[in-house]
Amino acid sequence: MSAIFKRELCSYFTSPVGYAVLAVFMFFSGIFFWVQCLYVGTSNMSSVFQSMFFIVLFVIPLITMKLFAEDKKQKTEQALLTAPVSIAGIVFSKFLSALVMFSLCLCSYIIEGIALSFMAHPDWSVIIGNVFGMALLGSAFCAVGVFISSLTESVIVAAIASFAVNALISLFDTIASTIPVDFIKNFISSLSFQTRYGHFALGLFSLADVVYFISIAFIFLFLTERVIERKRWA
Repeated sequence: MSAIFKRELCSYFTSPVGYAVLAVFMFFSGIFFWVQCLYVGTSNMSSVFQSMFFIVLFVIPLITMKLFAEDKKQKTEQALLTAPVSIAGIVFSKFLSALVMFSLCLCSYIIEGIALSFMAHPDWSVIIGNVFGMALLGSAFCAVGVFISSLTESVIVAAIASFAVNALISLFDTIASTIPVDFIKNFISSLSFQTRYGHFALGLFSLADVVYFISIAFIFLFLTERVIERKRWA
C-alpha cells in the first residue's frame, strides 16, 4: 500500500503535472491575496478563500485525472490488480496521494498568513479553520476525481468529467433557487459543495459540514472500489 502511495505521489514530480498544479494554485492564490488583502489593507483572508473555490474546482481534476486512467492506457492495470494489496488499499493509496498533493498547494495560505503577520495581526484561527475546510472540500473533490478516473482510460476525459461533476454538485444551491417547493429547495441547497464550504470561508465551524465532506469522500471511494473489484473479476 505504501509503495503505491509513494509511486503515485512521486509521479506528480516526475512529470510537469505536479509543478503546473502548484504554479497555477499559488499564482491565483497570490493574486487574490494581493488584491483582496494587501491592496485594500485588510488582514481578513476570508475573501481569498472564497475566491479560490473555483480555482480548486479546476485544479483538482488535473491532480486526479491520471490515477486509474493512466494505468488503463499503459496496460499496467492488471499488474496493479494482481499485487498483494486489497482493492480498498489500492483505491485509498491513490486517493491519499492526490490529497497530499493538494495539501502541498494549501501551504501557500500558511506562507501568506506569515507574510501578513509582518504587517498586521491576522486571525490565525480563521486561517487554520479555512485551510481545514478547504482540505475537507479537497478530499470530496479528490474522491469524485478518483471515481471518474476509474471509469475511463483517457486522462483528458477523466479531467473534464471530474470538473463537470464537481461543478454540478457545487452549483446545487443555484439549481435549488429555481425550485418553488421550500423543503426540496433547502435539501438540494444543503448538498452543494459551495454552500458547505462557504461556512468555513466565513470562519464558521460546523460538525455537519465536516461529516458531509467526509461522507461524500467515503461514498465515491466505495463506488471506485466496486468499479475496480468488478474489473478484477471480469
